[in-house]
Amino acid sequence: MNMKPFAVEEWMNKWEKGAKYNIAETCTDSLSADELFELTGEDKEAFFKEFSSQRLTYGHVEGHPGFKKGVCGLYESIKPEHVIPVHGASGANHLVFYSLVNPGDRVISIMPTYQQLYAIPQSFGADVKIVKLKKENGYLPDLEELEHLAVPGTKLICINNPNNPTGALMSSGMLRQIVRIAERAGAYLLCDEVYRHLSQEDDACDSIADLYEKGISVSSMSKVFSLAGLRLGWIACQNPDVIRECLSHRDYSLISCGMFDEALADAALRHSEILLERSRGIVRENLRILDDWVQREKHISYVRPKAGTTALLFYDLELSSYEFCEEMYHKTGAFVTPGDCFEEPKSMRIGYACKRQELERGLAAVSEYMITKY
Repeated sequence: MNMKPFAVEEWMNKWEKGAKYNIAETCTDSLSADELFELTGEDKEAFFKEFSSQRLTYGHVEGHPGFKKGVCGLYESIKPEHVIPVHGASGANHLVFYSLVNPGDRVISIMPTYQQLYAIPQSFGADVKIVKLKKENGYLPDLEELEHLAVPGTKLICINNPNNPTGALMSSGMLRQIVRIAERAGAYLLCDEVYRHLSQEDDACDSIADLYEKGISVSSMSKVFSLAGLRLGWIACQNPDVIRECLSHRDYSLISCGMFDEALADAALRHSEILLERSRGIVRENLRILDDWVQREKHISYVRPKAGTTALLFYDLELSSYEFCEEMYHKTGAFVTPGDCFEEPKSMRIGYACKRQELERGLAAVSEYMITKY
């Protein structure tokens, strides 16, 4: 199989550990187990006593009932039988492609987005068509272009809402228009929703799994719930064919998720609103800090994010984003992600959901570097 290098993950793997100011991280400020129990009010001693008495088998092969019930609470119409636990949202995306896409299938994806959404189907030999998201359109898809590409027989349309790296957010109205396009083509519709629930306003962000019978929602405990160390995500879909195919293919690569991961996620999701309130508070406060900084930096511009934890910032230097980010890293310790990882030159992705002090110091370091270039 010919697979393109995963640009953003290779970048993170290479530089993250030595960063002085990590403003590339995309998870909302991670929690320890102690902090999770303190926030939720769950009885930590009782939890570990009960778990420690269990034999460490494969657990519930199709998913811990409590965890699946907690996932259902994040949707309007999803039931436990519609949920498939997997190893993170990256595992969920891979399983969907592995289960549904054959060589020659028409697959439509957007760009910029998480590279999985187009690189994996390309590696499977799919006929992948790209809808380029443009800055002047607020990084929202051109629906006329999408409809033109979505010919009858299209197997799968892939979107990402809220968007990584730009923080763009499709409205409920736009999502329903995309559903109609998918329906006319007879296509499945995959939406990577790992940043859902982190909008800057109080408006709810609909899930594609609630809007369309062939809609496939992918998410995880990492970005929104600050528990990336659990490596736990899920597929949510009402379509029985999708569930059947994904479970069948899952047997070859996963069998089950970890008993401890699902038990801790179950405890967390029983108090999902507490965790969501914490995460929303972080991203809303920190975006104000980022926005104020952008307004002061005359050589930086961006489209202000509507949701999520990331922003795509453009600079006006004649310097590639890899050169820019590596040189800045070595001179100041500020760690960001090159826009070229998303095929967006002369830009950098910033993750602004870290601790406030980390963000402020990281942005100050970027400013320090920018001064040296002018």
